[in-house]
Amino acid sequence: MKLAARDIAAFCRAPDLKSAGCLIFGDDAMRVALRRQELLKALLGENAEQEMRLTRLAAADLRSDPAALIDAIKAVGFFPGPRAVFVEGATDGLAPVLASALADWQAGDAQIIATAARLTPKSALRKLFEEHKTARAAAIYDDPPSRAEIAALLAEAGLHDLPRDAMDDLEALARSLPPGDLRQTIEKLGLYKRGDAAPVTPADIAAVAPLMREAELDEILHAAAEAEAGAIGPLLSRLTGQGVAPVTLCIAALRHFRTLHAAACHPGGAAAGLQAQRPPVFGPRRDRMLTQISRWGREPLETALSLLVETDLTLRSAQSAPQMALMERALIRLAMMPGKGRR
Repeated sequence: MKLAARDIAAFCRAPDLKSAGCLIFGDDAMRVALRRQELLKALLGENAEQEMRLTRLAAADLRSDPAALIDAIKAVGFFPGPRAVFVEGATDGLAPVLASALADWQAGDAQIIATAARLTPKSALRKLFEEHKTARAAAIYDDPPSRAEIAALLAEAGLHDLPRDAMDDLEALARSLPPGDLRQTIEKLGLYKRGDAAPVTPADIAAVAPLMREAELDEILHAAAEAEAGAIGPLLSRLTGQGVAPVTLCIAALRHFRTLHAAACHPGGAAAGLQAQRPPVFGPRRDRMLTQISRWGREPLETALSLLVETDLTLRSAQSAPQMALMERALIRLAMMPGKGRR
């Protein structure tokens, strides 16, 4: 039986105890592993390995000993409860072995949970599970998690009923993080809010989100965008002490002002433009950049980008002027550049 993409999460959280098993496959090994872990936990409970209700078999071992799979699914455990046999790294070469095991499977036998890499629709292994009466086949794609999946992760972390703005930011973050990192971030958020009865805010999410860049690097870019020319020198001294190269700083400045410009040009408005970025901009940083966009406007931002492109070309060319001094001059010029709504 082929599971539709929208049904996979629900099945892994509440599997059919009468099923012969499930094949989970996809390009992203981490996504496949997370789904497999979720399925086995829901199927067997927390202590399956200690109670010897889970048997692990490598695909390479089954090639040399095909009978090991049937022996494992028929074995009688010492502890009561459902049992499973996990076959990792299955391929089409194992299709006959798995077909034999599924043909002999009876109610009360251990379920067969197999994982595989990408399988085409013509794959013998994939067809075997899709065409079986009770077994399932789940194709895992690289789609971002749905709101329901994020809500399930939040519930596991002890978080419920997030305000809309916080949930929007979390969804935006989910589109830029690998699934394992997202799970860890939500677990961290649960620990961060433990004992705090106040609702989760965008600032809370920003506090636990993985850092995309150095905080002081962000600060100097904000200073340039917010007409804080006096703050640029001290911040630049600290960045120089950290070993930040002028070209690296220029690239970061170009990225920052391109983000501002893209958001200013977005047909849905600046807020929608920032959320559409990859990675998305959210939390207090988003609010700060929205203020910057309102101060600059589209045409002054285009002028700022021209200045930064010219500076980047100068830094990459052979010249005698100190490069960090050139970068400092460019940032101060940005801070002093008139923009829409500036005073």
